[in-house]
Amino acid sequence: MEVPFDYNTQRPRLIIPEYGRNVQRMVQHCMDMPEREARTRTAKAIIQVIGRLNPQLRISDNFERTLWDHLWIMSEFKLDVDAPYPMPTPEELDSKPERVPYPQAPVKFGHYGRTVERMIKQCAELEAGEKKDAYSLVIANLMKRQFLVWNRDTVPDTVILKDLAELSKGKVKLAADAQLAHTADLLRAHQAGPRNEVDNRKPRSGNNNNNRKRHRRKKNRY
Repeated sequence: MEVPFDYNTQRPRLIIPEYGRNVQRMVQHCMDMPEREARTRTAKAIIQVIGRLNPQLRISDNFERTLWDHLWIMSEFKLDVDAPYPMPTPEELDSKPERVPYPQAPVKFGHYGRTVERMIKQCAELEAGEKKDAYSLVIANLMKRQFLVWNRDTVPDTVILKDLAELSKGKVKLAADAQLAHTADLLRAHQAGPRNEVDNRKPRSGNNNNNRKRHRRKKNRY
């Protein structure tokens, strides 16, 4: 007696292979039910199953909506049940998101970045005074720190002042008594990392020496 073999190539196509063939059979069984109420109860049970098979979706805001969309897809949009969400069309799910516009304006000095250019533009619009002088010094120190990311050796303050004048078209200048941060201090701060960084290392226990002494005393008894 010959036993018929069941090959995957002879089975129906898995629409979402990540859920497996058993879930696909459950969806087909739900579609074959004649009563709408029974199909709805079965569909909700399938949602619970595929939710456990795909737990990483729980962190998303539309977790349940995504599961129902997967159920519609596996039924090829033929499942007729009372769902909490409307059944989408294949065109809606296949539609591509709109292209996000990316700023095409070139950056004059790539090592400073676009943020520095925006800060300089904002500073140039301020009225002359203490606020503008303090903001100019902050920008100049930031430029020096950004410059040191690319050139770790040294950077003359004259280079920073020259680039600041060029980027601001002469509208942002430092006060006569302003002093930029020292290169060594900036490099040291960069190596140390942010100040709010938490040290996750376990503190050493101060009772290690006492424990060793007790252990030695026990050994001496025998």
